[in-house]
Amino acid sequence: MAAVSSNLDPEVANRLRRNEAGLVAAIVQEHGTGKVLMLGWMDDEALHRTLTTGRATYWSRSRGEYWVKGETSGHAQHVRAVAVDCDGDALLVTVEQVGAACHTGNHTCFYTPLEVTP
Repeated sequence: MAAVSSNLDPEVANRLRRNEAGLVAAIVQEHGTGKVLMLGWMDDEALHRTLTTGRATYWSRSRGEYWVKGETSGHAQHVRAVAVDCDGDALLVTVEQVGAACHTGNHTCFYTPLEVTP
């Protein structure tokens, strides 16, 4: 479960529709190329940290803690913009990606195509 208290601006917090765990999906897009790099999860505090530090910060559902992208790997995400979608249930985080976005070492997490047969 994500942490509850946060310094997130109440006007921003009121726009968000969180899931049952208090999280909002954060779609990460590369500045300049428009490539979708990854999907992460943010609670109010992770979003606050992202907005105030310029470093992409997520809530790790598996570890139950915050993590700043690139803090240990060096593959940082420098935030250029954040937008909330029309329903408030997703964020679009535009970043300058340093190194790989995916923990597998790939530039993007979306490197496995599926066959579409209409």
